[in-house]
Amino acid sequence: MRHWRGVLACVATLALAACNEGAPAPQAEATEVPEEIAAEPMAEIVDTQGIGTPMAERVATIGLINKRNNLTRDIEMSPGESRRVDDVIIRLAACERTAPWESPVQTGAFVQVFVNERRDAGGDAEWYRIFSGWLFKENPSINVVEHPIYDVWVKDCAMSFPGEEA
Repeated sequence: MRHWRGVLACVATLALAACNEGAPAPQAEATEVPEEIAAEPMAEIVDTQGIGTPMAERVATIGLINKRNNLTRDIEMSPGESRRVDDVIIRLAACERTAPWESPVQTGAFVQVFVNERRDAGGDAEWYRIFSGWLFKENPSINVVEHPIYDVWVKDCAMSFPGEEA
């Protein structure tokens, strides 16, 4: 029995030592938004209420998951911003939440999502819009980003209303 423990310990040590050898170097992440998408007009959301934080000062937190490798990211954006993470571009037009005195509580953001992919086996990868609309934190099934690889959802909209404590 002792002999097998010694053999197993040697095998485990060799296996762990081999884990660090030949590991691929991390690749640089593409983050520039292509000109054709940056030049496309973004949906204009008019801030008609005039109550609370002005639209330009709000900050939305958007969740992004790549289902192939199970990597999740939280992306903080202001309205009017576009962010690229590898083959996904998220554009934020607006974020909103209900005032504390309103019911039901809702947090939402108007986003556009673009994905760089091939539509056929022989073609080149192109940017395609896969979603444009409002996403809601409390009711994610109202509007869903339907894509086999990526999920996008709203996590928060940082803004305040008169009378709220900072």
